Parts: sequence; structure tokens; C-alpha cells
Amino acid sequence: MGFVRRAGLAAAIAAAPLGLAYRFALAYRARAGYPRQHPPQITPDDVGLPFETTTVRSGDLDLPAWYIPARGGLPGPGVALIHGWESARDRTLPNALFLHAAGFHSLTIDVRGHGANPAEILPLSAGEFGLDATAAFEALVARPEVTVGAVMGHSMGAIGAILAGAADPRVGAVVATSAPADPYRLTRETFHLAHLPIPDPIAYPLAWLTTRVYLSPRGHTVGEINATKAIARYRGPILLAHGAADQVVPFGHMGRLAGAARSSRDTGDAPVETLAIAGGQHSWLYEEPAYRAAVARFLTRALGGPLDPEEAARLAAAAQAERIPDGETRFDAVAATPGGFRTLAQVAMPGATRVPAPNVVNDREPGVPPAAEEPGLG
Repeated sequence: MGFVRRAGLAAAIAAAPLGLAYRFALAYRARAGYPRQHPPQITPDDVGLPFETTTVRSGDLDLPAWYIPARGGLPGPGVALIHGWESARDRTLPNALFLHAAGFHSLTIDVRGHGANPAEILPLSAGEFGLDATAAFEALVARPEVTVGAVMGHSMGAIGAILAGAADPRVGAVVATSAPADPYRLTRETFHLAHLPIPDPIAYPLAWLTTRVYLSPRGHTVGEINATKAIARYRGPILLAHGAADQVVPFGHMGRLAGAARSSRDTGDAPVETLAIAGGQHSWLYEEPAYRAAVARFLTRALGGPLDPEEAARLAAAAQAERIPDGETRFDAVAATPGGFRTLAQVAMPGATRVPAPNVVNDREPGVPPAAEEPGLG
């Protein structure tokens, strides 16, 4: 009996780290899987754009959306715009402004669990961004005046754009800005952002486990939502843009994505372009004229108009595309984390794995400048 007790104690000691790691993964999912919602505070009319309020059907959901026609509604190409984490469709309006100047129709949505949508019961991941981006593209190209369509996204929305390109062969081009390369690295980066004192030999396997636990409620696999794998399947034109000083998704992620896309292509396939913005952070790259010009030039070439590429680039660069001045904040799961050993200790506390109540932020005051901190995955 003594041997049995000792063996049982040894087994319990050996299992303790795995049990703690699993509890950490559950706590991470409860904290990081449910975005704070920021309902749109302005409409396209507030920035001088014509628009139609509509919805986009994605699965069994009707996602709030705006359709913004260009050139008086004449036939031509369009772009589906996908915002990032804890963001909303009004955050994409600076992109819509310069795309409108370059002659492109656009459609922008609130991704499920974001903006004016109800809160989700299950955690959200890149998989949901991909599903909703695909639905937005389908709604865009279903319009009779839209002759061909592209998908353009930021951060988590950029993964959504890549997944949509891989899912629908009709996607004429993809623009992915500040895109995380894969789920493991994304999880690992959130450990860094929360200042968790986890050494690399532990952090990497912990990120592996945490990612799988995070995805399990919706039945996703890591491969299904992996931007690096998806971009290798897409054969259309790609533009990857990234700020060289991005402190949320490191600049090296763009190189991984570009390498995967290029290595999978044959001679004669559509080009893979990259754009590095010197000094650029994670968000607001559209404030750089070089970014606006590059995106407009790329889309004009990829979609065959509607303007001359250089004229489109000039008009886009001249557009007054500035951030909406009241609300982009850091990834809330990180901003609400005290960091360090204090955070790790919280994993053992009662309620650490409990899913939070819906948290809707609807009291932002227009005119309040955005936080000085670099925003997170939005």
C-alpha cells in the first residue's frame, strides 16, 4: 500500500504542471476570447461619403453593414473592408475614404461579437473573422454594379481577408495589413503584451496548448485558421503591409506570410507585394500617404481599374484619411491584465475560468483623442 501511495503522489506531482497549464489555457480563453464591443459612433455621412445601411448574412447571423458606392454607382470594382479585434465598421471609414477617392465601391461590416452585434456565447477567433469576411465579399460581389471584388483587412481582420481569399476563388485581390502569421505566434505575442514572466521553454508549449484549448468550443483546428497556410492556398494578387515599429504583431510576421505565399506559387502566378511603413505602428497606417497610394495602385492593377493606377494612387494619397478620434484602445484582454506574477497567480483563484458578462462600450465621447498607447488587435 505504501508503494501505491507513493506512486499516486508521484503521479499527482507529475500531473500538476499539466493541470495548471490547462487551467491557464481556460483562464486565457475566458479573458481573451470575448471582445469588448464598441458600437459605431459615426456613419459614412459624417465623413462625407454616400452610403446605404444594410446587413450581410453570415451563417445564421445578419451582420450590420454599410455599402459605400463610388463614382455615382457606375459599374466597377469593389472592396470588402474587415476591421480588427475590439473594433467596428466605423474604424474602417478612413480606408473607405481613400478607396472612394480612387473609384472603388466598398462594403464594411461589424464582425460578429463586435460593433452593433450582440455578444457571442462562445469565444471568437480568426475563424469567425474568416467566415464573416467571406460573407462580406459574397454580399459585395452580389451587387449588380460591382464587377469584381477584393477583401482588405487589418490585424485579425487581415487574417479574415486571407482566409476569405483562400475560401472563395472569386476574390480578385487581398490586402492584409498588420496580419499575424499564425495562431501560435499570436498567442505567444499576447503573453508578451501582458508582461507574463514565462520563459521561452515553457511559453512555446504553453502557447501550443492554449491555442488548442481556445479553439475547442467552436471546433476549429489550428490549420483551418492559420493565415500562413491559407495564404499559400490563395492564388490571386496579394499586398501585405506592416508597420516596421509594430509592437503588437511584430514586423517579422509579414515576412513569414510573404514567404509562404511566394513559395507556393508557380511562374506566372499573381504577384505577392509587401509594403513596410518606416516607423509605422500596428494601427492607423492609412494616415501615411505612401500606404494609401500603394494600396490604391495595387488594387487598381489587380482589379483592372476603374482608373489609371498612378492616377488612383495620386487621388488616394491626397485623400484626408485620418483616424476616427474617439475610441481605438489596446486589446482589452491585455489592457485589463495587471501583468507579471500577479496575473499568473490569478489563474489559481476561483472564477478565473468563468466567461465574463457581455461588455459593451457605448459611452465614448466624440472628440476625445485616442489613447496614447498603441492599440491591440483592432
